[in-house]
Amino acid sequence: QVQLVESGGGLVQPGGSLRLSCAASGSIFRLYNMGWYRQAPGKQRELVARITFGGNTNYPDSVKGRFTISRDNAKNTVYLQMNSLKPEDTAVYYCNREGSTPWPWGQGTQVTVSS
Repeated sequence: QVQLVESGGGLVQPGGSLRLSCAASGSIFRLYNMGWYRQAPGKQRELVARITFGGNTNYPDSVKGRFTISRDNAKNTVYLQMNSLKPEDTAVYYCNREGSTPWPWGQGTQVTVSS
């Protein structure tokens, strides 16, 4: 059973940056497309970045040009560099494999963008 541990969140002012990390247990991590998701209070969880097992990336328009996803398969870790943060980016951020059968969700990491 894969376990996911997210870290790196915090309180940041608008325009600031954060780098999130997600460590996955198990060696099968490298076989999967991975995604970063976020869930704000009262809203559904949404995908904000995805990376294929080969390293191709995609982003929704809401974060394109500001967020960058990357992965280090040797470390079983996926990263999310977030720049030019906005108050509407405030949410709990999670990582997971892409698809209809996610691994058990981790605890997530809280990102709060506020002055």
